[in-house]
Amino acid sequence: METIFERGKSRGKYFQPGDEIPKGSKLGDYLPETLLRKGAIGLPQLSELEVMRHYKALSDRNFCIEKGFYPLGSCTMKYNPKVNELLASLEGFANLHPMQSDEDSQGALELMYNLQEKLKYITGMDAITLQPAAGAHGELTGMMIIKKYFEIKGETNRKKVIVPDSAHGTNPASAKMCGFDIVEVKSNSKGQVDIEALKSLIDADVAAIMMTNPNTLGIFEENVLEISDLMHKNGSLLYYDGANFNAVMGWTNPALMGFDVVHLNLHKTFATPHGGGGPGAGPVGVVEKLKDFLPSPVIEKQEGKCEGGKYIRSYNVKHSIGKVRSFYGNFGVLVRAYAYILMMGNDLKLASADAVLNANYIKEKLKGVYELPYDEPCMHEFVLSGEKQHQQGVSTLGIAKRLMDSNYHPPTVYFPLIVHEAIMIEPTESESREVLDDFIETMLKIAKEIEENPEEVLKSPQTTPIKKVDETLAARHPDLTYKN
Repeated sequence: METIFERGKSRGKYFQPGDEIPKGSKLGDYLPETLLRKGAIGLPQLSELEVMRHYKALSDRNFCIEKGFYPLGSCTMKYNPKVNELLASLEGFANLHPMQSDEDSQGALELMYNLQEKLKYITGMDAITLQPAAGAHGELTGMMIIKKYFEIKGETNRKKVIVPDSAHGTNPASAKMCGFDIVEVKSNSKGQVDIEALKSLIDADVAAIMMTNPNTLGIFEENVLEISDLMHKNGSLLYYDGANFNAVMGWTNPALMGFDVVHLNLHKTFATPHGGGGPGAGPVGVVEKLKDFLPSPVIEKQEGKCEGGKYIRSYNVKHSIGKVRSFYGNFGVLVRAYAYILMMGNDLKLASADAVLNANYIKEKLKGVYELPYDEPCMHEFVLSGEKQHQQGVSTLGIAKRLMDSNYHPPTVYFPLIVHEAIMIEPTESESREVLDDFIETMLKIAKEIEENPEEVLKSPQTTPIKKVDETLAARHPDLTYKN
């Protein structure tokens, strides 16, 4: 497909508006030299209609949840209800400027306060900040809170953070950015944290352990209360990565498991658009003893100021880590998440149940044909291994590419790292049994193709707008410029 520049290269020029600068004058008389263009503008000579058709054709090439099944493990690519888009675009929300005063922003502040209250109830935490802009940003915020907590206590020796070997890569990265030393704890034969190995790592220098439950293998950490007890007896804290919260929402919560800090990914569990890498939202919740460390400002309700109360952005946070965002979160994402929570109500629990059911259904149908490294009941996702297929000549990447020819987005591959040739599948609660059955049939068909004709699979993808590419080369040597 031609670029917009190529399309407009050989066209005649369209009528251009006349200059408003008086004859005899120079543009330099009105603008500083630094703002003046040195060469031709180089814009394509196309009509508005042609430009619209070009970019519509480009957008049609993108894959999205509305186009096909998106079983991207650890990402929770559930359907985003379109009514939420309508609500986020309401004039009073969409046209609100972050620099407007609290008095002019009462509706928005009330929504944010109510969202905080809902998330407190869902997580069991005592206080929430909506400021972080994404999951990893929430992680960083949570670890900054933990760091300052120990600094205020005078326990500056606590420099270690324990991270399971199955953890998402952002966990150790966030802790490291806060100056912590990372200590890895291995998994046992059931894919859970090895308790005995953990005991050997706990000492007076350990600040926290970072976990998600269910873990990144999709397996529930059945010893989480014992882990919590071990850490708290040591004076350490527990951090909950809320990326996998869609599996337990309404059934349990991080507080009941003994966690002290949690971040949530609103673009996952609470059905807001992932947005091509942003914007997102990663609210952070904390227990009572940590609420004085939240980033400021915090959204508060002042009773008695007016009917229903008055909502403010308060900077009165005793040991605050300070701002972690230039303004306050991504407001449009918060509106969508709040609408989703209100719309679902008690069905949030049903959403988690359906997500777990769908994952177990696919797992049971595929195990045996594909290796299942940890044959345990899974939660909302599970991890297969393509090792058998790799030995037959096609790697996990080849399986992922072949799925694209059947209008499926590939699952997450090669993660978590403790599973060789990993295939991580998360169907979410959004998909019907018919869709799941079609996906299962396609996965079985690919396995059979690999047995009988691996060369055909290795040619994939064959039906996509972009055919087989060298991702490694593209990642290491990106070329993001157009050369006319």
